[in-house]
Amino acid sequence: MLTYIIRRFIGAIAMLIVISMVTFGIFFVVPQWAGSTPESLASRYVGRAATEETVALVAERLGFNDPVIVQYGRFLKGIFLGAEYDYGAGVEHCPAPCLGYSFISGQPVWPDLIDRMPVTFSLAIGAAILWVVAGVSVGVISALRRGSFFDRLSMGTALAGVSLPIFFTGMVSLVVFSYGLGWTPPGGSWTDFTENPAQWAYNLLLPWITLAFLFAATYARLTRAGMLDTMGEDYIRTARAKGLRERDVVVKHGLRAALTPILTLFGIDFGLLIGGAILTETTYTLPGLGQFAILAIRNQDLPQVMGVVLFAASFVVVASLIVDLLYAWVDPRVRLS
Repeated sequence: MLTYIIRRFIGAIAMLIVISMVTFGIFFVVPQWAGSTPESLASRYVGRAATEETVALVAERLGFNDPVIVQYGRFLKGIFLGAEYDYGAGVEHCPAPCLGYSFISGQPVWPDLIDRMPVTFSLAIGAAILWVVAGVSVGVISALRRGSFFDRLSMGTALAGVSLPIFFTGMVSLVVFSYGLGWTPPGGSWTDFTENPAQWAYNLLLPWITLAFLFAATYARLTRAGMLDTMGEDYIRTARAKGLRERDVVVKHGLRAALTPILTLFGIDFGLLIGGAILTETTYTLPGLGQFAILAIRNQDLPQVMGVVLFAASFVVVASLIVDLLYAWVDPRVRLS
């Protein structure tokens, strides 16, 4: 088991290094291949009114003329140890993890990401609880009652949930439940959990349900398919022949064996949501990482875009690592292999 855990940790660290290399290459190396010069990169840091001599001086001080490997080493050093930026008027220290300074606000990117994290975390965690509980429960019941009215109705609803895009269901839910019936607050309502937990949950209820409806549909179909395959195995018939209660047979033997693909999907989905639920946050005007990414792209704010990419990719890797470790608990065959 220890060897399995060590292998997974080494693999996660190697993947994070590869992600940092790819991200650095996309934002710094590829533009140079496309014809951008160090001066054109440096011009983003000095504004439009700067002279050519000023731009060339800033490019030299920021190290844009250095070899790529040196620039990448400086990039990694900034993430782990912090960085210093020499703009000519003085040296600016950026504490670790340093992801650079915004072109628009001139502020460090990392604190901006931290300020947006509570919104995205709240949205992702609440929706994840709803879609896992609802999706897995519906999938299990549908598998046990295969061919029944409930099975056909739930799978038809799941098909609609998978087919309908999140921005469509989000806009419809806002029109019906917020602006029509007045049951939920309109988009843009956000209250921090520490200020008022009840208002926090009330403001996020509709985004939770909308997001969970999309993901629960996939989980219901996947759980149903897995349970149908598992409940026909020989060990299930053996467990029933031994006189075990049907609930124990379903939960301890059937569902546990069918959880492996569900864990895989959950790790990827949850990691992506933590990186930013772009469509949901845009539809409901929530000030999270998804909306932060959209604004950064619109403003062509390179440091902010790069920070969001690294942040989101890191969470996907961490979520995948946690899923790999949970495999060993759910399926003992993973430990033995």
